[in-house]
Amino acid sequence: MTASIHAPERRRVPALAALPALAALLSLLAAPAAAELVVLTDGAVLKVEAFRASGDLALLELAGGGRLEMELARVERVVDDEIEPPPPGGESPLADAASGFEVRWREGQEAPEVPFRDEIEAAARRHGINPLLVAAVARVESAFDARAVSYKGARGLMQLMPATARRFGLRGHELFDPARNIEAGTRYLAWLATRFEDDLPRILAGYNAGEGAVERHGGVPPYRETREYVRRIYSRLGLAASEAAGGR
Repeated sequence: MTASIHAPERRRVPALAALPALAALLSLLAAPAAAELVVLTDGAVLKVEAFRASGDLALLELAGGGRLEMELARVERVVDDEIEPPPPGGESPLADAASGFEVRWREGQEAPEVPFRDEIEAAARRHGINPLLVAAVARVESAFDARAVSYKGARGLMQLMPATARRFGLRGHELFDPARNIEAGTRYLAWLATRFEDDLPRILAGYNAGEGAVERHGGVPPYRETREYVRRIYSRLGLAASEAAGGR
């Protein structure tokens, strides 16, 4: 906001008057971050205070105190445990916003002009997925950085966790091979599309939070991170951005 040409009259405020506001701000800054849910490959779910990947290890700070180390390969997903309040009336705009979008590949579809366009289009054609969807996921996940590594341990263009990558044919260093990472990520999207009957919000929620979370909640989980992820993909696809944002 630009400053007014005529500055308002200045008032002298006692220094002590700012102390309550300052104290409140400091308490917010000092507040611990939201907990995280760690989903293991055996289906177990751990609620932890913090999670960090270090090489091939996962470091967990437990809610009750103490730390736990395990192989990162045992971790299927890590999702912020922050719940988004339901929209008024209990209706989600996510399904309506996706209406009309073709999840599946059809003749004549092309990938947008983005990095790794040829690899995206080839993988999309092979696995029967709209290349626009593959490109949108790659952009939101890594901004097309083939060497990207998240603090959760997700790697490569499609930000695959090692456990998920292994399910779809990738191992170790192959996660940083652009073509192979795109191939595995696209295979996963195609698998989710079949599992969730081409329902775009559930496909995207599954990619972010895991298919188990989608099934447990009967749709897009209420996690703020996951719902924001779906909205970001929608924005890249040009899907009713204002409606997809839940009116915010």
